[in-house]
Amino acid sequence: MNTLTSPNPALIPAAGGTGPRQATAGLALLALGVVYGDIGTSPLYAIKETFSPTHGIPLNEATILGGLSTIFWTLMIVVSLKYVVLVLRADNRGEGGIMALLALATSSVRDRPRLRSALAAIGVFGAALFYGDAVLTPAISVLSAVEGLEVGTAAFKPYVVPISAGILIALFLIQRHGTSVVGAIFGPVCAAWFAAIAAAGVWNIARVPSVLGAVNPAHALGFLTSHGFGSFLVLGSVLLVITGAEALYADMGHFGKRPVRIAWFGLVAPALVLNYFGQGALLIARPAAIENPFFLSFPEWALYPMIGLATAATVIASQATISGAYSMTQQAIQLGYLPRMTILHTSERAIGQIYVPAVNWILLCAVLLAVIGFGSSTRLASAYGVAVMGTMLVTTLLTFFVIRDGWRLPLGLCIAATGVFLVVDSVFLGAALLKVLDGGWFPLLTGSALFALMATWRRGRQLLYQRMREAATRLEPFLASLFHGELARVPGTAVFLTPAADVVPSALLHSLKHYQVLHEQVVFLTVEFADQPTVPPASRVSGEALGHACFRVAVRYGFMDRPDLVEALEQCRAFGLEADPMDTSYFVSRERIVPGPGTGGEGMAQWRDRLFAAMARNAGSFTDYFNIPNNRVVELGSRVEI
Repeated sequence: MNTLTSPNPALIPAAGGTGPRQATAGLALLALGVVYGDIGTSPLYAIKETFSPTHGIPLNEATILGGLSTIFWTLMIVVSLKYVVLVLRADNRGEGGIMALLALATSSVRDRPRLRSALAAIGVFGAALFYGDAVLTPAISVLSAVEGLEVGTAAFKPYVVPISAGILIALFLIQRHGTSVVGAIFGPVCAAWFAAIAAAGVWNIARVPSVLGAVNPAHALGFLTSHGFGSFLVLGSVLLVITGAEALYADMGHFGKRPVRIAWFGLVAPALVLNYFGQGALLIARPAAIENPFFLSFPEWALYPMIGLATAATVIASQATISGAYSMTQQAIQLGYLPRMTILHTSERAIGQIYVPAVNWILLCAVLLAVIGFGSSTRLASAYGVAVMGTMLVTTLLTFFVIRDGWRLPLGLCIAATGVFLVVDSVFLGAALLKVLDGGWFPLLTGSALFALMATWRRGRQLLYQRMREAATRLEPFLASLFHGELARVPGTAVFLTPAADVVPSALLHSLKHYQVLHEQVVFLTVEFADQPTVPPASRVSGEALGHACFRVAVRYGFMDRPDLVEALEQCRAFGLEADPMDTSYFVSRERIVPGPGTGGEGMAQWRDRLFAAMARNAGSFTDYFNIPNNRVVELGSRVEI
């Protein structure tokens, strides 16, 4: 699973009144739920799928030790070394996640436009794959937890899918209320979860202590070379143990590197290893337990309490993914890869807590289709790996360019630092792609569709901007000619939104054509989104006086900032602009996009033109997105052909 930001930054304890150790401990506890919810619930299905009879590998002590050794070293190499040691260092001003890394990588190669474009395409595809992951994580997590009911009695089998669907529907329905209430229990519930699975692991290891020999990498090497094609095929299931590793990097901005690392090495990694080894010990003693080794590794009296705890843990993992989808959507919008959508802020204290209705309902429909269509965690597992490894491979590629071109480290060191991870990610992705026909098509189809949408919107906006500039008039000469003659001025302030600071906004031309007057104060306002998470308030607004009570203002936001133009105008007093919010009108040009006659020059294919036009027509409210009062906005239409 690849979340983009923590869903509950408001829950992070303030440093005031607590010592550094207490603050770090509190952050580490919160990280258990937000950061490690997904990877922490992988034991529900990872061992079962790794040792599945469908791989054609016999289930005996040698193969179990080999499989466990492969799992152990996968966790150590991919999670501990790649993410905890290396990728956490590649922060974008303290923030992580694939969109933050993409912005960092593309800015590192700013002077090489072709490479920059290629990296942007790769990064956008990795981000698009995340949405497939955001669908599969809630589906497989909740379904695998509820499947524990079948262990107690087969009578529950017909009800597993309906119960899972009911839990997921309830989870999505509460999203509009925010997550602060349930978020308060994320850490404690996941701490109890990790303690329980570690205890079960110790209990089973004590019965077959020889299973600890799996830490010897020779077992992994033998396992991966002794079973021909089956050894490669099984890697498509082994990778399930690292689903959610991207969250370590994505949530770094809210928790910091130190708490994330402490939580991993202090509790999460030991608990996961103990549980995986415990399930392996159970299979050595009772091979028939492969039916559901996780729940069968607990005593009978603990079965139903563990089903309840597992359900709570998987809901937490799903919540982190859903909130991550909201956050990445916001970032993609502000980086110019998606059209505006309605974004509701569910907390007055934390900007990071947002709710995107369109994303919520689309995700719910897709998750329900996945649960009902696939019907079991085993079938979903076949689809899961493609999205996970695709995103991880993109992260490795982007990290190379960050440390090479951004940090200016020697080429040999950069290759050594990322080469091993690139090989490991590629091998795992290759194994996952073998399951395309068994379900891997789902995240690929989802990712490809979203990539087409994001790439089309980005390119369409570039073409639109180009066409508007070609037909535009330079601002300074226009103002000089405008004020050369007689022009009536009316009270108030007019703010004209324009994508380019040096040209006349089309909204002004239409306003003069229809009203033939100009306000006492005129503001030409440009909004820019930087390739960094936040822009400090002190450097957010810049401007200059153009004479005749006209001002040019530029407002800069980061891709995680909340745009607020009313607030931005209040910062303009430094260069003589004082605007009364109750006497200010915002003039916006709403372009009607008309697809061109066909592909030509540097344009897009006609189907992409039509897709872009449809996306533009359905873009969210401009006023809501920029926090402008609805009764202060005047929209003036214009027709633009691309």
